[in-house]
Amino acid sequence: MIRINLLPHREIKRKAKQQQFAVLAGITCLLGAAIVWGGDEMISGKIEYQNERNRYLQGQIAILDKQIEEIKQIKQQIDEMLARKEIIETLQANRTHVVHILDQVARLMPDGVYLKSIKQTDQHIHLSGYAQSNAWVSTLMRNLDASSRFESPLLIEIKAVTVNNARLNEFDLKVKLVEPSDKQANELISSNSYN
Repeated sequence: MIRINLLPHREIKRKAKQQQFAVLAGITCLLGAAIVWGGDEMISGKIEYQNERNRYLQGQIAILDKQIEEIKQIKQQIDEMLARKEIIETLQANRTHVVHILDQVARLMPDGVYLKSIKQTDQHIHLSGYAQSNAWVSTLMRNLDASSRFESPLLIEIKAVTVNNARLNEFDLKVKLVEPSDKQANELISSNSYN
């Protein structure tokens, strides 16, 4: 006997294929959503990690900026202290300089000459005072020119004045100061220490 299947097998196959397609589409959608979600989480994690690194670097940059500012202040303080040290060393080196100049001027001063002021500007000494005669001013200028500490005396002005009922000559002169060599300075110091 021949069997004939009267069931609608094509419809059943079609329904099975549709169910299979729906399941595969659902799985594909779920898989796609999972991939998108995973990618988004991964990218968000990387962005958050980079933001964290940026915050850390900005914090470190702020710390370094503070340290750079402190270093600048310290360098400025060092420069100020070095300038002060240089001034102190200059003063220390020249502390006897003025004494030697005054001593030398006093030694070169003739009897008839009296100083009212002495002023140093750079390498020039300005002397002003009174002399009993013009000859005494000339003697003072010759003494200054013959000295190893002074050179090129220049008479600026001389005029007759009356001081305490005495007739004197008021003078202004300028002389150039010569820096002594180390040997002359040592001789000058030793000669002053014995006197």
